[in-house]
Amino acid sequence: MTPPANIRSARALRLGCAALAAATLAGLLSGCFPLAVGGAAVAGFAAVDRRTAGTQIEDEAIENRTQRAISAGLSGDRVRINATSYNRQVLLTGEASTADERSKAEQLAARVENVRAVVNDIGVMAPATLSQRSNDTFITGKVKASLVDAKDISASAIKVVTERGVVYLLGRVTAREAKRSAEIARGVSGVLKVVRVFELVSEDELAQMGRQQPPAPVTSSAPPAPPPPPAAAAPANAAPITDAPPAVVVTPIR
Repeated sequence: MTPPANIRSARALRLGCAALAAATLAGLLSGCFPLAVGGAAVAGFAAVDRRTAGTQIEDEAIENRTQRAISAGLSGDRVRINATSYNRQVLLTGEASTADERSKAEQLAARVENVRAVVNDIGVMAPATLSQRSNDTFITGKVKASLVDAKDISASAIKVVTERGVVYLLGRVTAREAKRSAEIARGVSGVLKVVRVFELVSEDELAQMGRQQPPAPVTSSAPPAPPPPPAAAAPANAAPITDAPPAVVVTPIR
């Protein structure tokens, strides 16, 4: 018996998350990253991303420009900085050996063309080990899979970044989605803290975004899934949840 389309879609997304995590880890261990696999995965999500196609392309370009600027301006074995752009807001994570290097990385990112804000959460500490980075890759995959399993949020609208067990959530979401996704992420084993770097939109704005996108094809006549049960209360030792300001430094650009 063929499962309903919504179940097949969820399974496909979970398998995609798992495959991407495995491929990324393989690249991490070998020093060669599978760009074709990543590109295919991004293409699969592009149709349901809440950014325009042009903004998605610009975010990728911003990440590349920012990484090049930081690599040219900062060097050394004790500097490892990652730039993630969502809707032209750049999140800086990783490690620097001094506070001055941390500040310089922020200044370099702020000068990159089309960047509108910088969120600086670079740690002043030794670079993460290969084991720590591998663990972060697995945590990211588990968080993505957990978001896919949740039927009351759009997992494809949320970008997940993990550094040293700290999970950063980026995207254009409603207040309800921000709270729900953070609760899901904090329940994943290995997560030490969840930082929300969201751009909040109203329910009306979200509905407008949906109207601007072409309707999804109907592939099944199965009845809609029942509403999900309320989330269970988080255990006392669950990972804390914070928002970007004031948990990390946010520098408006323009």
